[in-house]
Amino acid sequence: MGGSLTSLLLFFLVPVLLPGAVATIFVFTNRCRETIYPGVLTSPGRPGFPTTGFALPPGPDAAFPGVPAGWSGRIWARYRCAFDASGSFGCASGDCATGRVECAGATGQAPSTLAEFTLGAGAGGTDFYDISNVDGFNVPIQILPYGGPAGCATATCAANIKAACPPELAARAAGGETVGCRSACGAFDTDAFCCRGAYGTPDKCRPSRYSEFFKAQCPQAYSYAYDDKSSTFTCASGGNYQILFCP
Repeated sequence: MGGSLTSLLLFFLVPVLLPGAVATIFVFTNRCRETIYPGVLTSPGRPGFPTTGFALPPGPDAAFPGVPAGWSGRIWARYRCAFDASGSFGCASGDCATGRVECAGATGQAPSTLAEFTLGAGAGGTDFYDISNVDGFNVPIQILPYGGPAGCATATCAANIKAACPPELAARAAGGETVGCRSACGAFDTDAFCCRGAYGTPDKCRPSRYSEFFKAQCPQAYSYAYDDKSSTFTCASGGNYQILFCP
């Protein structure tokens, strides 16, 4: 999603919608110390999410009960956001550059921690979900399945990776504050780090010392494009999901 090879694995899972499939509830919770602005991007050709961006202050949950079967896309946090004198909206981290709270089909600027979903994929009606730091990190995230089949695992990236970020990966706001930690691909843009060109297959693109840093911080999250074995989660369709920022 949004250019990461990890995301493409979820984008091209073709959903087989079961008769009588019902919408999924997504609940958003903010435990960060400031208001964040979740952004939502739907994959091409998939039914839309009820919103593309909204304000989420600390405390009260925001629930979206009408997420359709077959939805696929990504969710991320924007923060240090404000309107300028002209009324244009922007964020120091995760900005989707529309000038509005709604992202309206635009993705967030890296580095952004991603929660990725494909609902109802496969003949058995399976949900796929993951947390990805392939595009870098900005805010801790947790995905909690609830209200559905038993045995659906929680996925968590709770570490404050910004605090430990190597200086060469740090993304800084205009005032010098570290607002994110870039991936090696985002920082250096080489084929080896970005798993492209001659490195575009799992046997050629291997973990780097930078991806291993991300993996040590958040073992359940994708750290590079082919980090599938420990980072992709599945759940039988029929349940709901809570997205918790700063767990």
